[in-house]
Parts: sequence; C-alpha cells; structure tokens
Amino acid sequence: MSLLKGIAFVALVVLADAQPAMAASFDPGVDAEIQEVVEKFHTSIINKDKATFLSPFYSDNPGHVIWQSVVDDSRLARLRKMNPEERKARRMPESNHLTFMDAITKPGAKPREEVFRNIVVDADGEIASVNFDYSYVADFKETNRRREMWHLVRTEAGWRIISVIFSVRDPASK
Repeated sequence: MSLLKGIAFVALVVLADAQPAMAASFDPGVDAEIQEVVEKFHTSIINKDKATFLSPFYSDNPGHVIWQSVVDDSRLARLRKMNPEERKARRMPESNHLTFMDAITKPGAKPREEVFRNIVVDADGEIASVNFDYSYVADFKETNRRREMWHLVRTEAGWRIISVIFSVRDPASK
C-alpha cells in the first residue's frame, strides 16, 4: 500500500509540473514607464533636483513611504566598534526619502550619484517591483554598494514608489 501511495504522489508531482505556469503579462510600455522612474531617481541625485527626485514617490509624508536599510555583517562589525548598540536593521524615522535628498541638496554638499546595474522590473500593470545592484558615490568615491529593491503602484498620476529597501556593504577593498 505505501508503494502505491508513493507512486500516486510521484504522479501528482509530475502532473503538477506539466501544468503551464502563470506568466506575468509583459507590456513594453509599462517597462519603459518604470525605467523612466528609475532614470528620474538617478539624474535627480546628480542634478541635486529635489522636486524631480520626490515626484515619483507615493507621498511626501515620510510615514507613507518605507525607506529601510540593512547592513551586511562586516559593515555591522565595523560600526559596532564605534557604537556597540548598532544593529543590522533598525527603523530610523529620521532616515527617509526626504532627508536623503535634503543631505544631497544642502548648501556645500559634495557631488553624489547612485549607479544602477542589472535592473530587473517585474510588473503586472498595477503593481511593480524593481531591483538592481547599486553603488553610492559621494565626492567621486564609492561609499557603499549592494542591492536595492523598490515597490511601486500605478496611480492616476502614474507609477509611484511606496517602498525602498536596500542592503549596505562597504566598498570593495583595493
């Protein structure tokens, strides 16, 4: 009897694998619209253009947009030498998309850029995720790098970012 149950289980697994997968709809127009949001984010940092930077965010209220980092283990160890209470990920309401751009646009701020590589967009026409490798450059020096992910919703006004999460690693040692 257990042999029959085993055969039946294998048959179910084989049949389940034979079913066509649900494919996300691909719309080149949607992809282009989201790529435009990514480019707007990128160029507004370089140009220190706060209005353009904030335009693709769901809200100018920091409480309505998630902005969360997590540091890798080696960076955490380095940070804990300065502050033993440091944690990998902690909610810091004072760190958000508004304060990020305020630091970039303050008088005397050094040039900054966020470089994106390996951009992947997954969208169904109403919601989307964008993820990519990034390098953050301040005063022409890489300060950190790793991976960043955004969630977006399509509103009457177009695509809007509702969350930004990113991992942080110190620049590669040379």
